[in-house]
Amino acid sequence: MLATLVSGRMLVATIMGFASGLPLLLTISVLQAWMHEEGVDLGTIGLFVLVGLPYTFKFVWAPFLDRYTLPLLGRRRGWLLLAQLFLIGSIVFLAGSDPGVDPAMTAFAALLLTFFSATQDIVVDAYRRESLADDEQGSGAALYFGGYRVGMLLASGGGLILADFVPFPTVYLIMAAIMLIGVVTTILAPEPPEPEGTPTTLAEAVIEPLVDYFKRHGAVLMLLFIVLYKVGDMMASIMTTPFYLDMGFSKAEIGAIVKLFGFMAIPIGSVLGAVLILRLGLYRSLWGFGILQAVSTAGFALLAQVGYSLAWLAAVIAFENFTMAMGTAALLAFMANLTNKRFTAAQFALLSALSSVPRTILAAPSGFMADSMGWFYFFSFCALVAIPGLLLLTRFRSWLEEEGNV
Repeated sequence: MLATLVSGRMLVATIMGFASGLPLLLTISVLQAWMHEEGVDLGTIGLFVLVGLPYTFKFVWAPFLDRYTLPLLGRRRGWLLLAQLFLIGSIVFLAGSDPGVDPAMTAFAALLLTFFSATQDIVVDAYRRESLADDEQGSGAALYFGGYRVGMLLASGGGLILADFVPFPTVYLIMAAIMLIGVVTTILAPEPPEPEGTPTTLAEAVIEPLVDYFKRHGAVLMLLFIVLYKVGDMMASIMTTPFYLDMGFSKAEIGAIVKLFGFMAIPIGSVLGAVLILRLGLYRSLWGFGILQAVSTAGFALLAQVGYSLAWLAAVIAFENFTMAMGTAALLAFMANLTNKRFTAAQFALLSALSSVPRTILAAPSGFMADSMGWFYFFSFCALVAIPGLLLLTRFRSWLEEEGNV
């Protein structure tokens, strides 16, 4: 087990996670701070959330990456290297824009950045699925997620700290240089073997992934499970900042405990999740991590009863981040095992887009619910919402047994 965790395959998964996480907040929190500093109005800043649409619709061009192979580095690394080089160029392009003078050009540069970042995500997910054995998917997903969150922290926290000492364009150039870590990893990593029966036409690359997925027994229930597994966790997370403020915590306390102290629990949860998935198998891990997620959500209900307490806040946040990392890793592994290696990019992109439904749609009424129910009953409800997803797990035990993941 230790040999698996410290293998080169897992190191590649971790670094690729870092390379995927770093660009994400360069078009959100860091860019918002830069635009605000340049005097851009809040309405325009708010509209910039639309540049993130490529992350939602990446499944549209994912089949193209399954169908065609570039002449250099192979089916996966070829596209990954190309996406990373264009991504670095997009970051440099964004650094050269001036949001105060020409916000439209800044928006175009940010849109290019998110497009190539989403493309990198497609290929990284496909590479991880194809380069790891079925029983390594959970550990690989856990370490990938840990690297992903480290990349996010470096871009947001590190970027904003750097911006106090150097101009924002310089911050972006530094981030572009750091992305070279991903390029070097892509060049040095081995190309996963290409499975037989890969798509030979673009139409086949678009249609066959859907046919292949839905011909399996329980396909619709599996999709429903992906939506429900983290719905309570995501509903609760949407409303945590207003909750902290209502409990009397200052913005500085929220930043120090939630953003900094709480972050440390994520890589710990990722590593422990990787170990436990290897030891327990995916089925038991999904059960255990799902229950822990529900308990951590109930912790917010307890905090609502306790009221203002920095010690309780730190404990709840650490436990929530810890279980969130493990639950996310298990869900990523579940989705990976659903994909067919003939068209991993298309199927994984579709499944990952579906997994965002709780965050983007089902969690939308969270504010109204919290307002009408009160914080204690709202978070209690979010904890209980985990039950339907967990009950669905029993329907997949035999399938996971066949995959060797029980």
